[in-house]
Amino acid sequence: MANKLIIVESPAKASTITKFIGGSVKVMASMGHIRDLPKSKLGVDVENNFEPQYINIRGKAALIKSLKKEANAAKTVYLATDPDREGEAIAWHLAYILGISPESLCRVTFNEITKKAVQESIKNPRTIDKNLFDAQQARRVIDRIVGYKISPVLWKKVKKGLSAGRVQSVVVKLIVERENEIENFVPEEYWNIYAKLLAKGAKRPFEAKFYGKNDEKLELKNKEQVDSILKDLEKAEFIITDIKKGQRKKTPAPPFTTSTMGQEASRKLGFTLKKTMSIAQGLYEGVKVPEKGVVGLITYMRTDSTRISEEARSAAKTYIEATYGTAYYENRYYRTKDGAQDAHEAIRPTYVDLTPEKIKPSLTKDQYKLYNLIYNRFIASQMSAAEYDTIAVNIKADDYNFKANGQSIKFKGFMKLYVETKDEETGEDDELILPSLELNEKLKNENINTKQSFTEPPARYTEASIVKVLEEKGIGRPSTYAPTISTILERRYIQKEQKQLVPTELGKIVNKLLIENFGDIVNVEFTAKVEEEFDLIAEGKENWQDIISDFYGPFEKEVEKVEKELEHVELVDEVSDVQCEKCGRMMVYKYGRYGKFLACPGFPECRNAKPIIETVDVPCPVCGGAVQVKKSKRGRKFYICENNPESCEYISWNKPKVGEKWEPKEEKPKVEKKTKASTKKTTKKKASAKKK
Repeated sequence: MANKLIIVESPAKASTITKFIGGSVKVMASMGHIRDLPKSKLGVDVENNFEPQYINIRGKAALIKSLKKEANAAKTVYLATDPDREGEAIAWHLAYILGISPESLCRVTFNEITKKAVQESIKNPRTIDKNLFDAQQARRVIDRIVGYKISPVLWKKVKKGLSAGRVQSVVVKLIVERENEIENFVPEEYWNIYAKLLAKGAKRPFEAKFYGKNDEKLELKNKEQVDSILKDLEKAEFIITDIKKGQRKKTPAPPFTTSTMGQEASRKLGFTLKKTMSIAQGLYEGVKVPEKGVVGLITYMRTDSTRISEEARSAAKTYIEATYGTAYYENRYYRTKDGAQDAHEAIRPTYVDLTPEKIKPSLTKDQYKLYNLIYNRFIASQMSAAEYDTIAVNIKADDYNFKANGQSIKFKGFMKLYVETKDEETGEDDELILPSLELNEKLKNENINTKQSFTEPPARYTEASIVKVLEEKGIGRPSTYAPTISTILERRYIQKEQKQLVPTELGKIVNKLLIENFGDIVNVEFTAKVEEEFDLIAEGKENWQDIISDFYGPFEKEVEKVEKELEHVELVDEVSDVQCEKCGRMMVYKYGRYGKFLACPGFPECRNAKPIIETVDVPCPVCGGAVQVKKSKRGRKFYICENNPESCEYISWNKPKVGEKWEPKEEKPKVEKKTKASTKKTTKKKASAKKK
């Protein structure tokens, strides 16, 4: 019989903690939440101060019975769920189920699962933080109200099974707005002029870029303008009029928050946000390491703080000075962004002596990649700045100015270990070596090149860049990023195309309906304001039911108004120019689970339906036929000739370009070929379906 019972969320976490606890202590897992709002109804009593109607989650009866049995037998029960609002809510529900007073010293939390942290936490239990629980409860209730009140409108006007959400709908809106920007973008022409100049005694020329005229910047908009300047430069002498030498420092990025970890894992490792969080959860809860047993390798992975403990700072100093030398260490403190929750440290390794290479055999391939990223980012955050020697040169060619910039790295500092990537690489860290140059030196003009370019539309969002925007705008919190993106992908409001997030036709329709009828709900500022109110509840400065009440009154009136306005409005299907070959009607566009398709409007008399064949505006590079756009089983786009496989073998992952040759040897998508056996199988299925 256990004197003490410790309850955590997961078996992995339970296994790790068991190793640190001696004596008659039992550690059990609740397997996440054990109580929640019912799925079959709203589950919120709007007439009774928004009282949530929680029920035990289906399928957990045996687990609850087991937890009750062990809790009744134990002298002391500790609720050691995760140290955030969600964890506080799970602890509150466990206390309710087990008959434990939330005001008793039953709650223990730790930012890292190490022996010291766990034992210290058990020595200093606290009461359940009602404010934290209320903040989670407020989020759950308001999201339930929004989802259950708006979703039926979508069911009536678009199709069954759709959902709206306070955060997910805003994310879809941002992605649709970006797509609209791209579609409406009008490119503008611009030119650059580059001079290849040779200095005295140099073996190779260096490149200088056209800047302007008479020391004023001049933008080149067309070829006529460029040709005029080239004519003026034909006999011009290129003379150095100014040389500025200096130094530049580049400081390391702070240790990871949930958001920055997700962004960097996406850019550097190609991980989805969901995958990153899943791997991080495993590293936090514990991995079996030789000679140490099961060890929690990183601190808690849901945080928006860049703070690190003095103990971790000291360990980093010892490691850096021993590995790289004292010149590479610099004691750094990072300021946490305004509005961030600072309850937990940044994401860092729990044991600095467990280097990625040292424990590589204990980790899966993906665990190693992420742990290596977290480890190096943390160590680099406590290292010296990188130092560059810089040179900026101004060159006169009659009235025109050219500029050349160079830099060479003087001291690598943190860059010896780690360099943060960006969504758009600028090349600012590249070494650009200029030859030895002197003031008033005449340079030999070896060649002048021009380049025509066009402005480009903004890039589509990726998981990394949308999370960055959500964080900047105060939408959602670390625990909501991954599930929100997963939800809108599962609902097929958006899809991925080579890491880019693209709205589907369904997503655009739903977004349009929500903007036109529930503008406040999908308003970015409103969503951010609600997050701030949750923070105030967590701090004990606001009552959660007052916040819900202020929101619900105007919202309920808006829902009633929209339902009346849409009562007699029917969404008319868009008519295509394709005639139904079975009954002669003009087919219409419909939206199904897998997107847009053609269907006969004569349903149910005529059930004819067919997929929409998308083509590109470039002919097949092999036979000149139409190139169709299709998708693999995993949703990745590929391009195939309409004549494949009868008379053409063209198929490629890459969109064809005019004049581009296709190599049959390149990696090709696999297309399932119909065999006689599969045809017979299909025929049998159809026959049996007819019998039914």
